[in-house]
Amino acid sequence: MVQMADLTQYIADLLAVDRFKDYAPNGLQVEGRKEIQCIVCGVTACRDLIDAAIEAGADAILVHHGYFWKGEDPCLVGMKAERIRRLLRADINLLAYHLPLDAHGELGNNVQLARRLGLIVEGRFVGDAETGIGMYGSLPVAMGGDEFSAHINSVLARPPLHIKGSDRPIKRVAWCSGGAQGYIEQAVMLGVDAYLTGEVSEHTVHTAREYGIHFFAAGHHATERYGVQALASHLADNFGLEQTYIEIDNPV
Repeated sequence: MVQMADLTQYIADLLAVDRFKDYAPNGLQVEGRKEIQCIVCGVTACRDLIDAAIEAGADAILVHHGYFWKGEDPCLVGMKAERIRRLLRADINLLAYHLPLDAHGELGNNVQLARRLGLIVEGRFVGDAETGIGMYGSLPVAMGGDEFSAHINSVLARPPLHIKGSDRPIKRVAWCSGGAQGYIEQAVMLGVDAYLTGEVSEHTVHTAREYGIHFFAAGHHATERYGVQALASHLADNFGLEQTYIEIDNPV
């Protein structure tokens, strides 16, 4: 068991939260009980995850996508009110970490995704050498585009959208989890054969074709499942906590 204040300070130091200018607050977003023994983690703090955490007897929920995003209506009404009402009634803490969890060099979404796909990390882009959220590197052995697509499907359990901007084999890859399709031109400048992210926009297809690069949209949710799991496991090991990952399916 650990005090919530100690846990949040530990995570803030671990993820270097203060170094990031983010779109939402990182850390404790909704306060619950002071002592933590059981953590449920998931990708997004949706109602289904909250209900599952309540059923599991969680003291805290740890997510990548929390609340209070820049530009959203600040009023606690409708869907937002119902989510927060459930948390407060159950006295459960909500902890959310966005860009710091994308970028972390051991526990982050992008390095965890790389390990599952067998990608060798060589560096970062979309930021500096320590806080860059995108990564680039290589496959141990070159793969054809269809072969790499099948490999992604086998690892993430969902078929990616593959835009074949090139017929050349894939050796060097850049990737950035989530909704990072807008960084495709930065990936192109790295000289890679393929760019992998979670989502796709209409113009991304033309960009991939005209620059002659393979593009893979493997799912926002599917590419960001692993950071929270790694962080929750790390906390469990260091503080003797119980932790469970709950998958709330999302095809996007």
